[in-house]
Amino acid sequence: MLNIGPYEFHSRLVLGTGKYENFEIMKKSLEASGTDLVTVAIRRIDLNAPKGEGLLDFVDSEKFSLLPNTAGCFNIEDAILTAKLAREALKTNLIKLEVIGDKFSLWPDMEQTIEAARILIEDGFVVMPYCGPDPVGARKLQEIGCHAVMPLASPIGSGLGIQDKETLSIVRKAINNVPMIVDAGVGTASDAAVAMELGADGVLMNTAIAEAKKPIQMAEAMKYSIIAGKLAFDAGRMPRKFAADPSSPTEGVPGS
Repeated sequence: MLNIGPYEFHSRLVLGTGKYENFEIMKKSLEASGTDLVTVAIRRIDLNAPKGEGLLDFVDSEKFSLLPNTAGCFNIEDAILTAKLAREALKTNLIKLEVIGDKFSLWPDMEQTIEAARILIEDGFVVMPYCGPDPVGARKLQEIGCHAVMPLASPIGSGLGIQDKETLSIVRKAINNVPMIVDAGVGTASDAAVAMELGADGVLMNTAIAEAKKPIQMAEAMKYSIIAGKLAFDAGRMPRKFAADPSSPTEGVPGS
C-alpha cells in the first residue's frame, strides 16, 4: 500500500496521461499498469469536449484517482491558481506541485516550490511537490507538511534513468516521515526497479510508457518492475564484496 496523506493506493506506480498516440492506447496502458493514481495536467483537460472525446472520458473514475498537476507553471502565483482551478474542476484536494525554474532542463525552482507548497498546505491541499534530488530541499518540504516528496531521477522525458543513485539514497534518508516517489527520467523497467531498490515508495512515469514501441506491453512491464524492486528492497541485498566468495564448499576439493 502507498499512503499519501489520508489517501491509500494499492499500486506504487503513478502514471501520467500525456504523449500517447491516442486516448484509447492511454486507457489500455493505464489498465495494464495496475496503477490506481493517474496524474493529469489541468491545462490539458477540456471540460467542454463532446461526451466520449475528452481525456477524462478515458480515465475510469471507478478504477483511478486523479492527481492534477501544475505542469507549465514558472512562478508561485500561477502554480497556486492552477491548483485551485484543479480542485474546483476535479473535486480533489490532491495536487502534484510543479514550479519550474529552467525552461531547457525543466528543473524545479526549489525556493518557489517550498513557498508554493506552504501556501497550498495552509489552504487544505494534499501536496506532492516535484523537486530536485536535493536532500536539504526535500527535508524542508517534509518539515512544512508536504504529504510526499517527488525527486527527479533525471530530466523530464529524457529516459536517462537514475543518474545519481548515491544522492537519491541520501534524499531517501533525509525524508523518513512521508513517501518518496521518484519522478521523471525513467526510460525502461529496470530504471523503475532500481528506484524502488534504492528505497523509493513509488515511481511516477509517463514518457517511458507513452513513447515505447508497445506502450501497453511496457505498462505491464513497469507494473512488475515496481513490485520486483520493492520486494528486493524489503528483502535486503547481499553486501558488496571485492573478492570472490565461492558458494560451494572447498572441503574435499582435490589439491585442497
